[in-house]
Amino acid sequence: MNSQRVIPDAKLLAGSTKDKFPVVLDGGKTIIFISDKTKEQETILRYKYRSYIKT
Repeated sequence: MNSQRVIPDAKLLAGSTKDKFPVVLDGGKTIIFISDKTKEQETILRYKYRSYIKT
């Protein structure tokens, strides 16, 4: 009987930037990684909005 489980790649790569896209914010001071390249502009706008609200 085999008690080992198959662990999905996503679980093994926790914290990894493999298969993710960098989004540069604050003129290069902040870089975040997203998994969906099509949401890059949305991410940038959300970050700018949050930064604006905090100040």
